[in-house]
Amino acid sequence: MATRRASVELLATLDDAWRYVSEPYHFPDWWPPVATVRPDRRGLAAGARWTVRSREASLFRGPEAEDVLVVHEVEPPHRLRFEIVRARVRADLSLAAVGDERTRATLTVSEPFRLSFTRGRLAHDALARLYDLVQTAAS
Repeated sequence: MATRRASVELLATLDDAWRYVSEPYHFPDWWPPVATVRPDRRGLAAGARWTVRSREASLFRGPEAEDVLVVHEVEPPHRLRFEIVRARVRADLSLAAVGDERTRATLTVSEPFRLSFTRGRLAHDALARLYDLVQTAAS
């Protein structure tokens, strides 16, 4: 397993950033490998199990393969920790206020070694997407 960490300063308040991240249906917008999500009745809560469909094929799975996302920990508005089971990806997202209208997002991702051009970029790519999507304080 390789572990990578990335960090970015979002142009949004902590509450706005958390509101976006905590909405299950926004997950495919900022998490690159996921195309769709079907959260369970608990939504974003520790122990929740969501069905996710991937948008990318891998050596062992075709595109649109189903997987299970397990939410391990939720600390509004500061932390979200989850795992995508079959893909063997673990993620820990931390949010912290930086001033009145800025939020520091730090994402740590552990994933198996992959033979691809995007290897090791998942944390960076996810935060880049989140940065593009959450711009409530941008002038």
